[in-house]
Amino acid sequence: MTAAPATNYVTIARRNLDLEDYIDIARRHVGWILGPAFAGLVISIVVAFVIPNTYVSSAEMEITPAQVSSNLVPAAVTQQLTDRIIYMENQILSRSNLSQMIQDPRLDLYKSKRAKEPLDDVIDQMQKDIRIEMKGMDENGNRHASAFQISFSYPDRVKARDTVAALVTAFDNANAKAQRQAQATVSGFTNQQVAQAKADLDKLDQTLTRFRMDNPGRLPEQSTINMSELSTLTNQLGATNDALNRLAENKATLQTRLQTVNAQIENYRLFQQTSSDYGTPVAEQNDRLLQLNKTITEMESQLAILRKTFKDSYPDVREYQQRIQVLRAERDDLQKKQDAAERRREEEITASKKNAEKLNPSNLGLAQRITELRGEAAQIETAIKLCDNDIAARTRAQAQISREIDTYKGRLAATSGIEAQYQEMLRQEQLASQKYQEMLRKQQIVDENGDLVQREAGEQLTVLDPASLPEKPDKPNRLVYIGMGFLASLLIGLALAGVQEARDTSLKNLKDVRAYTNLPVLSSIPLLENSGMAKRKRRVAYLAWSAGMIVGVVAVTAALYYHYFLAG
Repeated sequence: MTAAPATNYVTIARRNLDLEDYIDIARRHVGWILGPAFAGLVISIVVAFVIPNTYVSSAEMEITPAQVSSNLVPAAVTQQLTDRIIYMENQILSRSNLSQMIQDPRLDLYKSKRAKEPLDDVIDQMQKDIRIEMKGMDENGNRHASAFQISFSYPDRVKARDTVAALVTAFDNANAKAQRQAQATVSGFTNQQVAQAKADLDKLDQTLTRFRMDNPGRLPEQSTINMSELSTLTNQLGATNDALNRLAENKATLQTRLQTVNAQIENYRLFQQTSSDYGTPVAEQNDRLLQLNKTITEMESQLAILRKTFKDSYPDVREYQQRIQVLRAERDDLQKKQDAAERRREEEITASKKNAEKLNPSNLGLAQRITELRGEAAQIETAIKLCDNDIAARTRAQAQISREIDTYKGRLAATSGIEAQYQEMLRQEQLASQKYQEMLRKQQIVDENGDLVQREAGEQLTVLDPASLPEKPDKPNRLVYIGMGFLASLLIGLALAGVQEARDTSLKNLKDVRAYTNLPVLSSIPLLENSGMAKRKRRVAYLAWSAGMIVGVVAVTAALYYHYFLAG
């Protein structure tokens, strides 16, 4: 078995091509270049006009600041409107809200897409078609602006406008609802705080009132009044004691005077009886009675002097009172006996009294003097009774004043014991009152903000530019589509022509002969082909190009008809 002879391949580098070579290549492979270019042009035109128009409708909303200065009405809600817009954007673009908007009979969005795809995919598509753009960014990239733009892309320009209008209305309603909810939340919170503060204040007031009722006159703020009242009562007690001393002196003087008058009366009476009764028992009784009256008068004078200095509980005062009582009892017994004897004697001498007076003219003047002395004694006794009544009244007043002094002294003593507790209660009541007043002020601010919300005088959203009705579609740019498609297909055709040229290793022209054989070319003979075969090739080429042109024109016509008449 013999081995096949080895074949040696020689790799020859291609020569550098010039412009004429490129022109020859293009002429040889014109079908590979123009075919893909024409096909790409037709496909790009068909695709450009089959793709539906996408209209973009937009609206711009402005954040209108509050019409009332915050110096006049401070804001009750700390959340800024720009932050609320972001919150509202998340709420409005939620899947539930978009689902309702898509299925709204007035909009009826993505009808054909809903028939072929799940609703969740349609919602995702709508979220992509909606754009909310803030006008302005801060240095950190955060969205803080005074206006924002809402845009929506959709094949139907009217529905695009209606959808944007619906989004604007949704933002407006969401803003009003958010403000009302925030206002209601803050109002409810402040009302609850005010009610709680009022309840706490009322409870402390009731506790303080009960404490004041349980400690009348012992409160620290009443100590000055208590001191003043105590000083006044002390002065009143001193004045009452002085008045009692003066009354005691007057009474002692009146008693002394009464005793003197009574003694004079007895002396005159005894003088009348001296001539007839001297040495008799009656005379002895009269002497003893005079002695007792004199002794009693002296002791009563001494007792009055002692009472100016000492009270009735003093031993000497009690001793004098007891001795005076004993002497008065003895005198009263003698007086009764003497009065009985006098009545008997008066009965005996009644008949002879007128004769005796006539016989002794001096007895008439003596009787008149006794009558005068008895009238004076009656006046003195009346004055003594008045003094006794006045002394009794002032004694009662003295006792009352003493009790009141003891009461005020007790209050002053108790004040120091409850002062710390009372001051703590006052401090708590003051803090509760301050808190209540502060909550009332906050409630007033909340009410004023609520009034601003009702009057729409606070921070609001206003439509700066309403939803626009687009006249021209935003997408697609058909010229760009056609140009890019034609350019891409032309590059593909050139690439195919290059591939065909690279696969063909034959010598194409005299330049190839000279370059690859290194031999001079004396003459060239043109390639002679069968005319029938050439005609057949041309007919096939014409037929192919005609068919391609017809197909292309039909495709382009169908795409244009669909775009202008069916797609609307």
